[in-house]
Amino acid sequence: MEWKIPGTTLTGRRDRPDIVEDQIRSMFLGGGIVRSQVAAVTGLEAHTVQNWVKRGFLAPPVGKRYSCRQLCRIIIINLLKSAMTLEQICELLSYINGHLDDESDDSIDDAELYFAFVDVASRIDGTKADLAELHGIIHEALARYREPQPGARERVEKVVMIMLIAWEASNLQQTAQSLFTALNDTEKGE
Repeated sequence: MEWKIPGTTLTGRRDRPDIVEDQIRSMFLGGGIVRSQVAAVTGLEAHTVQNWVKRGFLAPPVGKRYSCRQLCRIIIINLLKSAMTLEQICELLSYINGHLDDESDDSIDDAELYFAFVDVASRIDGTKADLAELHGIIHEALARYREPQPGARERVEKVVMIMLIAWEASNLQQTAQSLFTALNDTEKGE
């Protein structure tokens, strides 16, 4: 069951989100990755990544190398940007991680957040889960998460729910656009 890994240009196995995590983490075995590699993984322009750093959406790279944590922050922003404004995304991430350019105040590592999201997205993609079911799936995906302060788990679960719904909304919008384009092509006799 191959699928496009959310927020990336990469493909992975939807039925094996653990392999998706291994696939992304393996990019960092030799240390960090450079901006051009980040751009290749996300499909973003390199200057967009640089602009997000300048705007304080994530901590600057160390020695021009991005960490897995930073890549995951960029991927999260990328997967949400078609359904939410950048300001909303920053507010959402600040809700759980304080100042976005300071990793020391984070309630959850961005990599842990992203991989929990991938786990949830892999389980519900294409299904009609209700909100109670989604809460259960999210809670299960965050089973290993240890909250640094009381209430952090609940906040993280809310953020994953919003991320999931925004991502699904974006997918639905893309499907609607494809159907509309096909409709117009049919009407034009193409």
